[in-house]
Amino acid sequence: MDTIRVGIVGLGANSRLQHVPKLNACENVEIVGVVNRRAESTAAAAQEFGIRKTYETWVDLVTDDEIDAVVISTWPYLHCPITLAALEAGKHVLTEARMAMNADEAHQMLEASLQHPDLVAQIVPSPIGFHADRVVKRMLADGFIGDLREVVVLGSNASLADAGAAMHWRQSARFSGMNALFMGIIHETLIRWVPDPTRVLAQAGIYTPQRRDAETGEMANVGTPDVVHVLTELPGGARGVYHLNAGIHFGPSLQIHLYGSEGTLKYELEPKDRLLAARKGDSALQEVEVSGDEAYDWRVEADFIEAIRGQREIDLTDFTTGVRYMEFTEAVARSSRLGEAVALPLA
Repeated sequence: MDTIRVGIVGLGANSRLQHVPKLNACENVEIVGVVNRRAESTAAAAQEFGIRKTYETWVDLVTDDEIDAVVISTWPYLHCPITLAALEAGKHVLTEARMAMNADEAHQMLEASLQHPDLVAQIVPSPIGFHADRVVKRMLADGFIGDLREVVVLGSNASLADAGAAMHWRQSARFSGMNALFMGIIHETLIRWVPDPTRVLAQAGIYTPQRRDAETGEMANVGTPDVVHVLTELPGGARGVYHLNAGIHFGPSLQIHLYGSEGTLKYELEPKDRLLAARKGDSALQEVEVSGDEAYDWRVEADFIEAIRGQREIDLTDFTTGVRYMEFTEAVARSSRLGEAVALPLA
């Protein structure tokens, strides 16, 4: 139970909301150091949270002998290089999602983690569907829906509907790579319950091709789509449909439907987190009660620390799972660009 000393690269919104308070709540854990993109931001974060060490660059942090574990809370463009450097320096790694810019980076990260099996390598998991995750898995294992026939993934909002708004960092290919909208995060949730697709056919579009760069004030090309439609094939003949859009008003809320030969599970993730179910012969879908012992809540940081201490294995989310959703993400990007179906896993 020696003290685990943590360094944070990119102490931003999610670190403030989750990582810092949850790590501080763990026994014998000290957040030793921090580094942000700008020196003034680094100093402010250190002062706000009483962190005693600051660094000029992330390289300085990951090579500091006083650091045992690195939390990477940057945008995706730095996830791969920091992970590779941290593992090589003998540090445990917890990296923010999305795992990487593309599938190639994801594979590099996985290979590096396999070369250092004594080190914990974890991705911050998708929290979507946490609440009823165990219930969905139990009902599927019990054969509630029978043979899977169709998957439907829906989600929309108006966050990108305003053509005059500045470009968000998530819309920059430089910072986000091939990650599109919230596709990766909801697909990660889906593959906890159903097999990975074997074939993808996609189309994507951008309503506002150029937006003002918030940092430079200049107009810049938008690098990620505002809308994505995907058709998939799954093992056993099931089909999948994805409709994701961030540029429309009053569209479908975030939800996942699983249709089978015997019944249906419909998980409405927003605005209320509730699971609905019915089997053939029922008159209508009914809400499924999620009891206290089956409800799952956020415990990412505790899992990370317990894994470092050898008290558990990482399941939410390991690097192998990250590669799976990054391959899907890249397959969607390739298919929409080429106008043809792409097989998975990627060649």
